[in-house]
Amino acid sequence: MSMLQVYNGNDMTNLLFATNNKAKIATALAEVGVRYEQWLTDSGLQPGASQDAVIAAYQKDIDRLIDSDGYQAVDVVSMNPTHPQKDEFRQKFLSEHTHSEDEVRFFVAGQGLFSLHIGENVYEVLCSQGDLISVPANTPHWFDMGPEPSFIAIRLFNNPEGWVANFTGSDIADHFNRLGED
Repeated sequence: MSMLQVYNGNDMTNLLFATNNKAKIATALAEVGVRYEQWLTDSGLQPGASQDAVIAAYQKDIDRLIDSDGYQAVDVVSMNPTHPQKDEFRQKFLSEHTHSEDEVRFFVAGQGLFSLHIGENVYEVLCSQGDLISVPANTPHWFDMGPEPSFIAIRLFNNPEGWVANFTGSDIADHFNRLGED
């Protein structure tokens, strides 16, 4: 289930807003410049599916985004709990960072937690199957796939080099929720 929680400042006890209504999630995120939309996901693909199979299943939507927003590269991240590098990959994304381009993710299956540090607030967006999120360039954020990741995400890039992070050095991510942990 998709969810948005908005916290004030560095204090995760100061919850300002929470909803699992996708229209309200889209509206709240649009107000801070974040794109959030839903795509149909009837492909039956499961974590571990090949990149070629995933891209072929969503080629029409991918082409629409490439045509409208000029993306130059597309790839797929497919993680399951038995992936030998799951802990290494999780750690890579848990620290606050930015990108010089928008970070676009579409969840074909499973879920992941994006946390966006916008102004004085932190927006935690639990993305699930069918959700597309586009984090604007230079927005501080982090991502948690959880200790037992199980998801497929299509990634679109304006930079042909793909995912390039600029870490902020802030420890803010350490003070917020983690996916699948109490």
